[in-house]
Amino acid sequence: MSNIAADSGRAWRPETIRDLLTADRLRSYLASCDQDLGCALGLYEWNLTASAAIMQTTAMVEVVICNALDAQLVAWASGRGMRSWLDVCPLDSRGRADIDKARNRATSYGRAALAHGKVVAELSFGFWRYLTAQRYHASLWVPALHNAFPGGDVDLRDRRRKVERHMADLMLVRNRAAHHEPIHRRNLARDLGIAVELARWVHPEAGSWIAEKSAIPSALTSKP
Repeated sequence: MSNIAADSGRAWRPETIRDLLTADRLRSYLASCDQDLGCALGLYEWNLTASAAIMQTTAMVEVVICNALDAQLVAWASGRGMRSWLDVCPLDSRGRADIDKARNRATSYGRAALAHGKVVAELSFGFWRYLTAQRYHASLWVPALHNAFPGGDVDLRDRRRKVERHMADLMLVRNRAAHHEPIHRRNLARDLGIAVELARWVHPEAGSWIAEKSAIPSALTSKP
């Protein structure tokens, strides 16, 4: 950006930062700036700001969704006289492995007491997203998980598909942000809309909270 180039008092040179970041990492930024290095660095810096906003917003949605899904699984297991759903949930090998890893982390590999909430907190967003997949439609979605999204589509199959698609979209942009990948060409306003809609399907006030508190709008207004 021009303000970078004009800052004669800086203690760094754009060329040095380019070499440290690598030209490969800056390629998409340079392409968007007609190869202007100052502009590309400004866009890269904005990408960091936007990534932080994405991480904040998806974290808000993730906790709301995970707690809603967990509550339905707790009720599902209790209604069948079962112990914790973590022990009896009909998951595939990948799902069981995810729970085992979460248990190990939550108990510091057996050195601490087992607490349900801690295990749930250790389960990744990807774990919850896969619970909404087609493979669990009959075994988990219909008897339990659809109740986590009462504001969703009336048709349970369509509700599951839309929830799964929204969660997959948020996972994608969250992972790109977490790995410092370019998101400056992405429609972040759409991502915010997905986050808000998904949260509203859980509870209208959750969607309103995220819409009000998300840092994405502020990031968009500061885009160079």
